[in-house]
Parts: sequence; structure tokens; C-alpha cells
Amino acid sequence: MKAMADKNLHVMLMYVISHLGLIFFMYPGNVISSTEQGHWLPVLIGVSIHFLFITIYMKGLSYFPKKDIIRIYAGIGKWTTIFFIIPIFFYFSMILLITVRAYAEIITIVFLSNTPLWAIMLLLISISTYIAIKGVETIFRTGLLLSLLFLPVIIFIFFTSFQNADWRYIVPLDADLGFLMKRTYFESFFAFSGGFLFLGFVQPYFSYDRKYILWAGAFLIPFFLFSVYIPVLTFGQATSATTFLPYVIAVDAININWLMFDRVTMFFLLSLICFIMLYISLVSWKAVRIANHYLPAIKPVKLLLSLSTLVFISCFFIPDWRAVEQLFWWNTFLRFYILVAVPLSLLFFGYRMKRKSKHENM
Repeated sequence: MKAMADKNLHVMLMYVISHLGLIFFMYPGNVISSTEQGHWLPVLIGVSIHFLFITIYMKGLSYFPKKDIIRIYAGIGKWTTIFFIIPIFFYFSMILLITVRAYAEIITIVFLSNTPLWAIMLLLISISTYIAIKGVETIFRTGLLLSLLFLPVIIFIFFTSFQNADWRYIVPLDADLGFLMKRTYFESFFAFSGGFLFLGFVQPYFSYDRKYILWAGAFLIPFFLFSVYIPVLTFGQATSATTFLPYVIAVDAININWLMFDRVTMFFLLSLICFIMLYISLVSWKAVRIANHYLPAIKPVKLLLSLSTLVFISCFFIPDWRAVEQLFWWNTFLRFYILVAVPLSLLFFGYRMKRKSKHENM
């Protein structure tokens, strides 16, 4: 029982820190710019869709115990490789490219303005690659360590960020569905779609109880909601909509007299960047798992180094932040395909296999 509990804890924490690394940077700005009032509704719709498809995803995986999604799709037929495995691999590659380039730009803008962009990208990808080389067990142990070190910091800063809130800005609470036609709202789903796919890759290594993942998802709901509302309550809708990284700006306005450090923003950002590097390592490991399945003659380490080098070189072909935003938009279509198609397909194939097995036993 103890070993099972330990695995549940590792998987829960990896789920939490993967999403926390994605929530606080671009997600608030995307939601705030998608509507002028009633921000709770776009957040609620996003969270509901997330819970729906993660529940379907885990239910589908439950039909294939001790199998990852690579073996599941490979065992069904070659056409599933075309419709699911190849898009998943391409999606992971796009995530690596966009995440490394975007967060390197954010680090440069926020607190390392004199550091060359290539040096920050090299640091992000080299540390992430090193962790990924060590394997999934090391990734999850590192996730446990980072959670113990930085989760208390994130939670403390999250609650202190209410310091400058003016609750009159919460009204009006009326909302309309106009945000459903906004590009920025669709882009905000990057915070929901990429963080749970690892559950389908760790089944041969870890077992976990589905209810713990749902509890972890419930734990994240206040972070999704108030990452949007804290900038609005601090600066108002009109100002928040014009700021770059509104939640980071709101955190930068925190003043704690009894704290020996002048700015808590630095600790907040460093904590999140550590989460992002671990997230990059996890995505790299998943992408290499797919590549190694179809290229078994090449060692995983060589595949990982080749993928990381290719991502690093590709980052230089993205000239500025406008190009990063364009890549975000192009990746949105693939993101929704993965979000919807993978969970539904696993549920369909699992249910079909169960019915077929039941019919044969009769």
C-alpha cells in the first residue's frame, strides 16, 4: 500500500507542477484579452472541458493496464499511427520549440535583459535534456523535490498577491459568449491540453489511482481562476488587457515589509521556470519514447540529443515575439485535435476491446 501511495503522490505532483508552470505566464493575458467582463465564464468552460477530457482519457487508459498509448495504438493497427501517434509526436515537438523559445523570451524580458537569448535557450534545453536522459524515474523524483522546495513559495506568493486587490473591480459579473469567437481564448487552452498526456506514457512504470488526479485538478481550479482575476482586481480590466504577463506585473506590485527581500517576483519566477524545465524534460522523454518505438536501432540517448539539438537550432528561426504568437496560433488546431481525439479514441478502442472480449468469453 505504501508503494502505491508513493506512486500516486509522484504522479499527482507532476500533474500539478506541469500545469502551474503553464498557468501564470500567458494564460491570464489570453483570457483577459478575450472578454471585458465575466472572466469566470471562460475560465469555467476551460476547466470543465479539461475535466471532461481528462476523465475520458483516464477511463480509456484503464482498459489497457500496464500499456502506454504507444503500445495501445501500435497494437490496434497501422492506421492509428497515422491518425494519432504521428500527430502526438509532432505536437510534442511543437511544444518543445514554442516553450523553449517563448519562456526564454519571457526570462529575457522580465529579469535577464542583458543575457543573450541563445544562452537562456541553451540553459533551458540543456538542463531539461540532462534530466530526460536519466529517465522517467529521475524526472518524477525531481518533480517531488521541486514540489517540496517551490510549491510552498508559489502558494505563499499566490495568497499575498491579493494584497492590492480592489474587489469592486470584480463587477460586473455578467458574461456573454463573445469570447468563444476570440483567437486569444482558443490560445489559452495550451494551459489545459498539454499537461495530462503524460498519464498515458507512465503506465508501464507507475500505477496511480484516477481519483488522485481529479483531486489534483480540483486543487488547480483556484489558480486558473485567480491568475486571471488578481490582475483584474489589482489594475482593472482596461489596464490588465494592455499589459504583458499581467499576473507577473501584479506579483511585482506586492510589498511585504517584514520580508528581507525587496522583490518576491524573483522567487516566484525562478520557481515557475524550474517547473517549466521539468515539463520540457517530460515532453522530451515522451517524444523520444515515440521515436524509439519506431526507430529501435537508435539509442534513446542519441534520439534525445538529436531532438534537443534540432529544437535549439529551430529556435533561431523564430525572430521575435510576434512569430512566437503566430506559432501558438498555428499549434492551436493541433492542440484541440490532440485534446479531443486522443481521449475519445482510447475510450472507443477500450470499450470495443472489452465488448469483443466479453463476446468471445460467452
